[in-house]
Amino acid sequence: MPGSSALAFLWQPVPGGARLLRVFGDSPCPVLPAAIEGLPLTELGPYCFSARERAFGPDARRTGPQELFGHAIAGDFVQRVTLPGTVRVFHNAAFYNCRGLTELCLGPGTPETLSLGSDLFTNCRALERFVLDAPPDAPTGLKRLAGAVSADVGAVFAPGGQAAARVFFPEYFEYLDENTPAHIFNHSIEGEGYRMRQCFDGSTMNFDEYDSAFEQALVSESPASLCRIALDRMLCPWALRPEAAERYRACLRERAETAAAPLIARRAEQAMRLLCPLLEPADRAAVARRCAAAGWSEGAALALAHGTRYTKRYDFDDL
Repeated sequence: MPGSSALAFLWQPVPGGARLLRVFGDSPCPVLPAAIEGLPLTELGPYCFSARERAFGPDARRTGPQELFGHAIAGDFVQRVTLPGTVRVFHNAAFYNCRGLTELCLGPGTPETLSLGSDLFTNCRALERFVLDAPPDAPTGLKRLAGAVSADVGAVFAPGGQAAARVFFPEYFEYLDENTPAHIFNHSIEGEGYRMRQCFDGSTMNFDEYDSAFEQALVSESPASLCRIALDRMLCPWALRPEAAERYRACLRERAETAAAPLIARRAEQAMRLLCPLLEPADRAAVARRCAAAGWSEGAALALAHGTRYTKRYDFDDL
């Protein structure tokens, strides 16, 4: 969806810039400006995009068309938010209960030292990915953002709007187990997604370490998560070593229909073009049938187009 053509803001001045308290408008996909009334937008206030009602201090200011102030871009209405690179602080619960939020996009120059409050993405069950306007080898705030989400979440490095690398972090779970007689709590973590969220050198993504973590993920993660990891890396193979690429190809070959299912649901033509040549003929035929059953004739054609090629048994001079 396109970004907002007009927005209004409730905000307050803070040292070094402006803190956004509320956004108003008609689009569920607001693109926030880098400055409000000449001050750089540096902070998202507590519950900024939450539908929760709250009182604001006397220093809160209004900027923008007055007719827009009746409709807050908040709660289930929010689908995608694009932030400028000037934002450096996310206060507590800034996206609390934004159940329709699917993407959070961060502008160029977003600091790797982002300050994140608690409960930032609580109940953001539809959140699919972070989109960073930064090259894959640049320091970013991705480690902190991905660490704030224990559910499945992806990330795209898209400098200038062109995807250069994709990664997927599977869900993980944290537990506190009480040793009753001693009243000692043991902290345990289940799921390779936690380890994959640590694959950074400082705040720069370490793709070799991420790809190496896939070997352990093969033991513990679901087939759907494994296929998502493999497809995302193969689609944008930034710094992908040949041996890691072969592990991903083998994963997709062994889980053909699992890998194809979400692609068919999304009509993901580019990913289907990558997947089909890797599959055995019987698996391609099964994928083609599923595409046809879903009414996606283009997908079926892609699957059937990669049939068995026979070795030529004659020379031109034989004709």
